[in-house]
Amino acid sequence: MLLKYLCTMDQKKQSNANNILHGLTLETILTDLVAHVGWEKMAEKIPINCFLNEPSIKSSLAFLRKTPWARRKVEIMYEFNLKKIAKAKEQK
Repeated sequence: MLLKYLCTMDQKKQSNANNILHGLTLETILTDLVAHVGWEKMAEKIPINCFLNEPSIKSSLAFLRKTPWARRKVEIMYEFNLKKIAKAKEQK
């Protein structure tokens, strides 16, 4: 039983090491996307009300935390733009 638990923990560590989003909060992801892409482009790519109508970080966080499919789309958008976001942060 202990061996099985240790193997499972090792697998989780490996999967977290390969996950580029590991350690990032949803708020950080959303803030970076808004700064880099903007609400309008985000609403175009992911047409959800919290991006379309009076967008705010607070309302978007509330919706994304309750809606896994929408959160995953935002995470995918972040992964797609990660190099550009990192480069923009370096230049600041």
